[in-house]
Amino acid sequence: MVSTVSVLVVDDQDLVRDGIAALLSLQQGVEVVGTASDGSAAVEMALRVRPDVVLMDVRMPVMDGVAAAAALRRSLPETRVLMLTTFDDDEYVNRALRAGAAGYLLKNLPAAELAAAIRLVNAGVAQLDASVAGRLAAGLTDPEPLTPRETDVLRQVAAGATNREIAARLYLSEGTVKNHISRILTRLGLRDRTQAALYARDNGLL
Repeated sequence: MVSTVSVLVVDDQDLVRDGIAALLSLQQGVEVVGTASDGSAAVEMALRVRPDVVLMDVRMPVMDGVAAAAALRRSLPETRVLMLTTFDDDEYVNRALRAGAAGYLLKNLPAAELAAAIRLVNAGVAQLDASVAGRLAAGLTDPEPLTPRETDVLRQVAAGATNREIAARLYLSEGTVKNHISRILTRLGLRDRTQAALYARDNGLL
C-alpha cells in the first residue's frame, strides 16, 4: 500500500491554485489538505493542518514564497517546502534553497511527475528542475579566491558603502573600486552588489 503524503497548495492565482489541487487529488499517494493564496496564509494554515509538503509559488503578495519557506523552516522543520513556479531564475533558486526549500520545480511538468516529486521530497530526496540542476552543477567549481584588496572592497560593499566611500576609506580611485567590484562579481559568479553583500554575510566576511 502506498503511504499518503498530505500537501498544502499555495499560489496567488485562483485558477492555477485550484487546478493544481484538483489534479493532485487524482494522483495516488497524495492528499491535498488545504490551499492558500499567499505566504502568510500558507504559514498560518500549515501550523493548523501540519502538512507533509507545502507546494509553494515564489512570487506572491503579502509574503512571498521564499519568506514563507524560511518561516516554515523555523516553525515546522518537519514539513518540506517544494517551490513550484514559472520563474526559471537563478536568484529565486538560490534564495529559495538558502531559505530551506527542499526543491525547485517549474509549472510545465505533468501532474503525475509533480506527484512523484512530492512523494520524493517527503522521503527526503531534493527535487530540482533539470535546467536548474544543470546550472547549479555548472556553478559548483570553486571560484578563484579573492585577493586581500578585493576582500576589503567586498566587505565595504556588504556594509553598504558607495564606490566613493570605498575609494576614500581604502585610498583608491573610484575607477579602481569599480574595476575591483566588476572582478569580484565575475569571479564569484554574482549578479550585483546585493548578491555580493549576501555572499559576504554567508561567508563570514562581516
